Amino acid sequence: LKALTIEIICANSSQAKGRVERANKTLQDRLVKELRLAGISTMEAGNAFLPTFMADYNKRFAKAPFNDKDLHRPMTPRDRLDEAFTWRAERTLSQSLTLQYDNILFMIEPSEFAQAAIGQRVEVVDFPDGRLEVRYKGRSMPYRTFDKLRRVTETAVLENKRLGGLLTLIRQSQQSEPPGMRTSKGPKRRDQTKHMFSVG
Repeated sequence: LKALTIEIICANSSQAKGRVERANKTLQDRLVKELRLAGISTMEAGNAFLPTFMADYNKRFAKAPFNDKDLHRPMTPRDRLDEAFTWRAERTLSQSLTLQYDNILFMIEPSEFAQAAIGQRVEVVDFPDGRLEVRYKGRSMPYRTFDKLRRVTETAVLENKRLGGLLTLIRQSQQSEPPGMRTSKGPKRRDQTKHMFSVG
C-alpha cells in the first residue's frame, strides 16, 4: 500500500464497520452461489458477470454515501503493480555465492558486484507470474538454480564441477530419505502456469 501511496480510510462508526462486515459475509456467500447458478467456472467468465451482479446487488442493498466524491485516482506509469505485489524474502549470500529459497539452491554468477554481496543480505523477489530475481542494493544478479527436492542423477553430479561434492551428498541423502516438501509459508502458485517450484 505504501509503494502505491494508498491510504487506508477507516469506517467513521462501529455501525458502519458492522455493515461492511455483513456485506462482505453476504458477498462471500451470495456471489459464489450466483456464479454457480449462472454456470460460471472460469476467471474470465466471472469477470464478465461481475458488472451485472454488482448492478443488481447495489439496486437492492446500496445506501447513498454522505459524501459521494470519488477518491479513486488513475494509475500512472510509476505505479508498477508487478513490483508492488511481489513476495519478498531476505537471505544471506554465502562465501560460495549461493543462497537457499524454498528448498531451491540459487547459485549467483560470479562477478565483482556479486563478490561485494558475499556475507550481505540480498533480496529474493518472487513475482506473481512465477519469475524470480535475486537483488543486492536494488540491482538484479544473474543466477542458476538447483532444486534440492528433485532427484539428483549421476549425470548431474558429473556435469556440475562447481557443486559436484555437494550434489553427491544430496544424492546419497535423497536415496535414504523420503521426498521433501515445499514450505507452506511462501506464496501460493495455483494460478502460475510456469514456475520452478513444481516437485516431480
